[in-house]
Amino acid sequence: MHSTLAIALGSLLALPGLANSDNTPQQHEDFAIGGAFFQQPWVIAPASTTARDGLGPLFKANSCITCHVGHGRGHPPLTDTEPFLSTLVKLGIPAHTTEQQAQAQTLGVAPDPTYGDHLQPLGIKGLPGEGTPRFTYSEINGQFKDGEHYTLQKPTLTVENLHYGALAHDIQFSARVAPPLPGMGLLESIPEAEILANADPDDTNGDGISGKANQVWDIAQQQTVLGRFSWKANQPSIRQQSADAFHNDMGITSSLFPEQPCSAAQTDCHTLPDGGKPEIPDDLLEKVVFHVANQSVPARREVDDPTVIQGQKLFQQAGCAACHVARFAALNQQPQPYSDLLLHDMGAGLADNRPEFSASGSEWRTPPLWGIGLTEKISGHTRFLHDGRARNLLEAILWHGGESSQAQQSVLAMNTTERKALLRFLNSL
Repeated sequence: MHSTLAIALGSLLALPGLANSDNTPQQHEDFAIGGAFFQQPWVIAPASTTARDGLGPLFKANSCITCHVGHGRGHPPLTDTEPFLSTLVKLGIPAHTTEQQAQAQTLGVAPDPTYGDHLQPLGIKGLPGEGTPRFTYSEINGQFKDGEHYTLQKPTLTVENLHYGALAHDIQFSARVAPPLPGMGLLESIPEAEILANADPDDTNGDGISGKANQVWDIAQQQTVLGRFSWKANQPSIRQQSADAFHNDMGITSSLFPEQPCSAAQTDCHTLPDGGKPEIPDDLLEKVVFHVANQSVPARREVDDPTVIQGQKLFQQAGCAACHVARFAALNQQPQPYSDLLLHDMGAGLADNRPEFSASGSEWRTPPLWGIGLTEKISGHTRFLHDGRARNLLEAILWHGGESSQAQQSVLAMNTTERKALLRFLNSL
């Protein structure tokens, strides 16, 4: 667990800096080194840059910052020709056999026999990437109670140019944009008991909200533990999530993931040079983890504005706070995430139909809302939800279904002034 330090968000060109004068020189140094390895690209082995070689052989990005621009959230391709730079595609198949069930216990899903559980669109020189993901969109039209019309975009994911054979006939896809990083150290500091106190998997109180915890595999502990990170709460710690991203996004091995992400069917992938065993040693991985864990949450804005206060009341009255809980006692005077870190059934509209550990194909972790009003400033866009389909916050709300249907209906019934107040509150976070 990492003690959270006060850190200012940085830009793509300038590292964030430790702002707390109580930080030790060693913490400053570790944070800076971790930030350098977070931002700078990895290269193909062998290379003179031995501390940063080993990219691939299969990968989707050559640096962490490619996906987490400005340490913020990713987005789907915004044009037909734009690649999936900050969006990954997870794969899986139903676990029927004993072997597949054993794989699902530690991976969350049974992997595709040829392509594994992550799609790597790129390969180093001489090795083709696995395939090219594409989004196509269809429109869904709707209307608020006051007569104003709206349009939502529904994405359909396909994978073209498969270079290693066909995908399994029962393949399950899930597109995931890179989540924002600020506050992860705070989330890791919340005691498990406080998270579980909000769980109500059987809806015993009858409020229609039945949040449950995901139970996931912790590689270091070699046991099943509470999941709290990523879109389906499928990662137990910042360290494992970071190592997983190095492994599946960049093909960088670590002590947690010592093997290259090459399947048995990808024979050439196994014969190419590597950047050492492991390619990122534990001391460097820990510095990256320290850097990620200590990204501070932006301060709220306009908290005394009457419209923001009205929007906060509407947020609560609509039932949004049932999942986006506003208080964790363990955080005390620290910013609050507006998330219970639990899984909720969001309905068929948002379902990816790809179960992961305890999460069903329609369940998602409540994403924290802190800093959400600065998305455009930090990340350069206003795309939201797990696959970035929502073009703004209002669209994200309108996609809510399942357990959040009542809240969605409340927003649909709001008039223009009330909707604007609700959005002002969200943008103040």
